[in-house]
Amino acid sequence: MSTPNANVVDHGFRDARIKLIDIAAFLDRVERHGQEGDYRVSALRAAFAEVEKPGPGRAARVLNLLSDQSEEPIEAATIQGAFGAPRPE
Repeated sequence: MSTPNANVVDHGFRDARIKLIDIAAFLDRVERHGQEGDYRVSALRAAFAEVEKPGPGRAARVLNLLSDQSEEPIEAATIQGAFGAPRPE
């Protein structure tokens, strides 16, 4: 719960602005290198649509869009780490 005197915009705008500019620069690089068809870029674009929807729950919806929802374990890991977005099947 925030206090009545807390100004969320004052506290968070600069960080949000920096992140948004960083995303825009990333997308510029992606397009310059002809990689806009990558499934991870598509997942980011889908997440933008969720960010634009009014009402609470944006963070959870974006997290779910960018998370692997599969429940079956894979037979063997070929990399260490995650891709950051669910791979299309």
